Amino acid sequence: MHRLFTLFALASCGHKSPPPAAAPLPAPAPIQVDPAATGIDDGFLADILVEHWNATMERYPTWASDVGDHRFDDRVTDESLDAIRAFDGRREDWLERLEALEDLGESDALNRDLLAHQIRTSLAERPCRTEVWDFDPRDNPMLNANSMAESHRVTDAASAAALAARIDGLTTQIDVRIHNIRTGLSEGYVANRLSTKLVIDQTRANLKSPIAESPMMMAVAEQPDMQDRVRAATEAWRGALGVWVAFLEAEVLPASRTEDVGLTGVPNGDACYTALIESYTSLPLSPEELHQTGLDELARIHGEMSMLGKRALDRSDIQQIFEYLRTDPSLYFASEDEVEATATEALARAKAAIPDYFGRLPQADCEVRRIPDYSAPYTTIAYYQPLVPGERPGYYFVNTYQPETRPRYEAEVLAFHESIPGHHLQIAINTELDEAPMFRKHMSSTAFVEGWALYSEQLADEMGLYSGDVDRLGMYSFELWRAARLVVDTGIHSKGWTREQAVKFMVENTPLARNNIDNEVDRYITTPGQALAYKTGQLEIWRLRHDAESRLGDDFDLPGFHDVVLGAGAVPLPVLAERVDAWVTQPR
Repeated sequence: MHRLFTLFALASCGHKSPPPAAAPLPAPAPIQVDPAATGIDDGFLADILVEHWNATMERYPTWASDVGDHRFDDRVTDESLDAIRAFDGRREDWLERLEALEDLGESDALNRDLLAHQIRTSLAERPCRTEVWDFDPRDNPMLNANSMAESHRVTDAASAAALAARIDGLTTQIDVRIHNIRTGLSEGYVANRLSTKLVIDQTRANLKSPIAESPMMMAVAEQPDMQDRVRAATEAWRGALGVWVAFLEAEVLPASRTEDVGLTGVPNGDACYTALIESYTSLPLSPEELHQTGLDELARIHGEMSMLGKRALDRSDIQQIFEYLRTDPSLYFASEDEVEATATEALARAKAAIPDYFGRLPQADCEVRRIPDYSAPYTTIAYYQPLVPGERPGYYFVNTYQPETRPRYEAEVLAFHESIPGHHLQIAINTELDEAPMFRKHMSSTAFVEGWALYSEQLADEMGLYSGDVDRLGMYSFELWRAARLVVDTGIHSKGWTREQAVKFMVENTPLARNNIDNEVDRYITTPGQALAYKTGQLEIWRLRHDAESRLGDDFDLPGFHDVVLGAGAVPLPVLAERVDAWVTQPR
């Protein structure tokens, strides 16, 4: 008799024995959510985010390694013009699909809009054609290869083999880069002469260093079985670098621009600059507006610095203050160790102070490191290298080259900008947003990121982190620097300023040391628009804070304000304004 029929018959005859206990059901397997779609409810949006993230990791494999995705550790970016066009086509497809999504929940709509904004601004930069002409002392094949080798994680023979394959790819990439730049030359695109000359000098100096001391060989120091393989790849790579330098000397340098060094000197320069302004600031600002904002801010900060100079130095004339800060030997470091020690001490003080000013704190640590010797003479005073969760902390890289040119009075503000409460705190919290999809954890709205770091310089004063008034003069020095950037960047790329005009303006309006001014002006020439983000973002964050303080009165909570500013990651400034307004108007 069938079991179900038997049970039915027994029950109908009045049998009172309890039915056998049902076997416990196995616990349901946890739903596996792709990290690229964390927090997403809509299936179509989730599909786009997963597809976009995976394709981006494959397209930019060295960046993938930097953010902890090691699926493509043996590859480098295909920089061919065909590959660039193909990926632009994929971006256009993702954007069309994103714009077609409707009736999303609030969180999904925000993620849709943020990714669409990111793709849209990237596509808008196509008139710049940087792939056919742009390189500089901070972005060139030699520097990028060495940086890649330093960050490549070698733990076993397989990861060492991946490094060797990656070096092979870099060697092939040189031919592609040369082809691209020849294309640019034929279309009227070419780099400026100073950048070309500096890259030649930088690369030749690197080629003279012993191969055993190269970042490639240092990366496999603990993998003796792979050293011959990596050495062979590195030797081939150095041979390709020699071809690269010879090409620059023979074909690029004679054609390079000497006077019109900005975007006014390349085809489609105005359209390119307009796109870069919106990309970096996330706002539709004109060069004229930004130029005037810079002049206004310089006048304001000169006044504040004059008052502080009277108290700290018994000097109120701004040029006398600049002269003192530039020339007094006691205000400069005596050794590389001193530069590093001051940075380490400032970071330690900031770590101890942040719990009183933030609710959400970064889990990852931040450490101080020196900028490598091959890069130090050609790069800026410092930079931040983001953490990789589970692999490395965040690194605050400080330039210790020629310490006698490094001002003591700027050391603390520099540390607070690059580490805590600046870049490390903001970027670590962003990376650690468990509820956000991957693109949000690594999204970088420059106006937000740099605006926050510049806001942090004044916040550090509010936190009592500066050692004294001379160090606070360094804070004003840095703010002058960022205000002058607005004037100089727009001067170079919209008004046709020469390099000499830009340097003269920086010397007259900031106390920065001349070597720093030279490096900075070269940076503005070769990275148009990026320098505009700092002041634009800082002024907006302060505007939002002052507005919130005015509207909330005694209910204003500074840690709460900071948490809402940082809580969604590095969003465009209009989105940040919406978030702060919602926080202000919520019931209390």
